[in-house]
Amino acid sequence: MTRSLGTVSMGVRAPIIREGDDIAAIIVDCVSKAVENEGVVLRDGDIIGATEAIVARAQGNYANVDQIAADIRRKYPEGTVGLVFPIMSRNRFSVCLKGIARGAKKIVIMLSYPADEVGNHIVDLDALDEKGVNPWSDVLDTKKFRELFGYPKHTFTGIDYVSYYKEIVEAEGCEVEIILANDCRKILDYTDSVLVCDIHSRHRTKRLLKAAGVKNLYGLDEVLSQSVDGSGYCEYGLLGSNKATDESVKLFPRDCQNVVDRVQKELFDKTGKRIEVLIYGDGAFKDPVGKIWELADPVVAAAYTSGLEGRPNEVKLKYLADNDFAHLSGAELEKAVSDRIKNKSAVREDDMVSQGTTPRRITDLVGSLCDLTSGSGDKGTPIVLIQGYFDNFSD
Repeated sequence: MTRSLGTVSMGVRAPIIREGDDIAAIIVDCVSKAVENEGVVLRDGDIIGATEAIVARAQGNYANVDQIAADIRRKYPEGTVGLVFPIMSRNRFSVCLKGIARGAKKIVIMLSYPADEVGNHIVDLDALDEKGVNPWSDVLDTKKFRELFGYPKHTFTGIDYVSYYKEIVEAEGCEVEIILANDCRKILDYTDSVLVCDIHSRHRTKRLLKAAGVKNLYGLDEVLSQSVDGSGYCEYGLLGSNKATDESVKLFPRDCQNVVDRVQKELFDKTGKRIEVLIYGDGAFKDPVGKIWELADPVVAAAYTSGLEGRPNEVKLKYLADNDFAHLSGAELEKAVSDRIKNKSAVREDDMVSQGTTPRRITDLVGSLCDLTSGSGDKGTPIVLIQGYFDNFSD
């Protein structure tokens, strides 16, 4: 019988995960129960995704504000630190900022504008044009920013992040100065001790600051990259962390490869099917209204099995139909297209037949699909089962 469905993504419900839980066993058990209850038949090439949050929770990978502060004091013993390009987020940065402020005497915060790295706008781009401000060269202190733009608030949260971050720092008894600029080297006019807070552009930021003569340089990825006073830790430090309580953060998980490998093995032992597995964080997609690029985690996939390596090798069906097989129709057209897909070799990126397909890594595509499926609220489906992802028109 001809299959009528292509890719299907399904959220799988799971219990509330606590520290010490055997997360691999829970993933296997939840998937096994779900497919049995819903009459789903597992196949080779199916994919299981588990959100990084449940892995980190099972690991107990948390840190509190005092532990963050302790690491900051060790790294910046003189007490003054310039924070370059933190994103504007209550969930992602507010508790981190509290810990940094508790461990410092003075902080200079450099915010990028008109938006942060992941698309949270602090001011509208059209407003910059109206005021004649050049974001690539102009450095604005808080007074100048207020004179030009007043008190703009975030589109979705309604937060004035300049005021919000100032209040967080001052509540810790720390002096704070906030400037807006897009050249990271401008921070050196205020301090030569710098903490790089951007995510995906952090390596370039560090390179530019080193070349400019910074004296004391760390990145947010180096804060709690090792345990401090009994804290959790991970290779990305505070990057990818989320607010847990007003005094603690959940860190990105560590040592995830053994989790995905074990889930794959146990499912193979139970079903005889080779299932691909990944641990996913934020998906990589952009909101067209708020202009927010979702990816605030350092990577989309914290770990994955080998079958998810690489990029899709696809041809464009409508190109074949409009060009190579424009003279065909009906069953004859379908057979010609199917035969072409079955006999395709590696498709070059500059080949017209592949233009318009997505040259992204499979892990980024699948992780984004998982993130959209599971959501970040109360769906209760931190595990995702994807079927048919590797199918094509000829299957």
